[in-house]
Amino acid sequence: MDESAAPNLYDVAVIGGGINGCGIGRDAAGRGAKVLLLEAGDLAQGTSSASSKLIHGGLRYLEHYEFGLVRESLSERERLWAIAPHIIWPMRFVLPHVKGLRPRWLLRLGLFLYDHIGGRKKLRATQTVALTGHPAGAPLKPEFTNGFVYSDCWADDARLVVLNARDAADKGADVRTRCRVTGFAREGNNWRIEAGGETFHARAIVNAGGPGVLRVLEAGHVPDSNRMRLVRGSHIVVRKLFDHDFAYFFQLPDGRIFFAIPYEDDFTLVGTTDADHQGPLDHVEASVEEIAYLCEGANRFFRQQIAPADVVWSYAGVRPLIDDGSGKPEAATRGYRLELSEVDEGAPLLNVFGGKLTVYRHLAQEAVDRLGTRLPLADRSGWTGHEALPGGDFPTDGADDLCAKLAGRYPFFDPMTIRRIAKAYGTLAFEIFGEADAMSDCGTDFGHGLTQREVDYLRAREWALTAEDILWRRTKLGLRLSPGQQATLGNYCLEREAA
Repeated sequence: MDESAAPNLYDVAVIGGGINGCGIGRDAAGRGAKVLLLEAGDLAQGTSSASSKLIHGGLRYLEHYEFGLVRESLSERERLWAIAPHIIWPMRFVLPHVKGLRPRWLLRLGLFLYDHIGGRKKLRATQTVALTGHPAGAPLKPEFTNGFVYSDCWADDARLVVLNARDAADKGADVRTRCRVTGFAREGNNWRIEAGGETFHARAIVNAGGPGVLRVLEAGHVPDSNRMRLVRGSHIVVRKLFDHDFAYFFQLPDGRIFFAIPYEDDFTLVGTTDADHQGPLDHVEASVEEIAYLCEGANRFFRQQIAPADVVWSYAGVRPLIDDGSGKPEAATRGYRLELSEVDEGAPLLNVFGGKLTVYRHLAQEAVDRLGTRLPLADRSGWTGHEALPGGDFPTDGADDLCAKLAGRYPFFDPMTIRRIAKAYGTLAFEIFGEADAMSDCGTDFGHGLTQREVDYLRAREWALTAEDILWRRTKLGLRLSPGQQATLGNYCLEREAA
């Protein structure tokens, strides 16, 4: 193909709008590449909005001897916290000792390694605690008398994806959602890509399809011998089971673990499961059995008992794990592999297999470094580790100060709304609400502090099209808005789309 005849020639076309795809798009755009990002649905619509919402080393991975993965993950925690302190913040986790399971000395040894192999600086070290006199012990059954408290970070996973896409777009990337790739083939020295009824051309393709990575290859008729293990992780949300800021890391007799995490002020998030997934990827749901399993797990530890009828929301995502022959799903590696096509095959194709939320930035950096051996990119490797994501340009200890400034500037918002918009948008909140002096300046009030001004921003700047995009990925207000309020928002989105 004559490049002069292809005005829409991109340097890199990234297929997949999850955390890895958006991270790669951001990194490449920041190195001067002309980037096209193609996502079949909404950003973070799949696995990347269905995680346990943690930026963590993966304490349990030590048991499977994945020391390299744990070290890499731990080294990323404080780095990500520093570039996105609005959507990532520290959390203390309580690990109760369970008699008859892993001995206390083994847990303490694992936590000692956890504290020391990842370059921890600001996060607090592990403590041994007597739960009988600790605030986190009160909601637990009386037999849990001893435990440990260690540090990790919590994250708004879907917003982390969107902010990477927003920064990529701010650096020139062309982000296309609802634009499914239906085929691609090498044409001359480049790629011809069919997506969303349009034709695009790119010098290189990155296949970041997540659990659909092999299906993307099928669309391009690219043979591949890799085997992926698709493992479904399900979560439930219930009314809060405890009234403090600690999270819990629990061990179960079957060898699995799960978390109970403070969530959106009034709720508790419980998860996750590990089940091999055989079904479709478009609409993944927690099974009846998984919901019951999580309820039973929580009931082993908490005084307050829950049943499936108490679940106010459940969600599930499929993790794209490299098939390493592990017997149990929870033992399969959470590592990743990048495969770049050979030079003699023509235009580069980079496939991303595996990965986890915590290491997305490092994965993206490595992926773009690999592309840099075949494309002329600016020498800026590592830049994503110190430049803030949109709205994150304030200190890691500055969240309270930001909330105070927002409350002073927009006193018509209640304290819960102030906290929500600070955690979602950081300093961008001043751009969104601008010179508004009253709720009436923000247009229609859809409920619980969600206004037309915010919705219009999400539509214009964050690729949100539907009420579902807004309620469950850009915000979590689906937990709060009534069916009538949700319908009003849905109708507004439809009207705006038709205008």
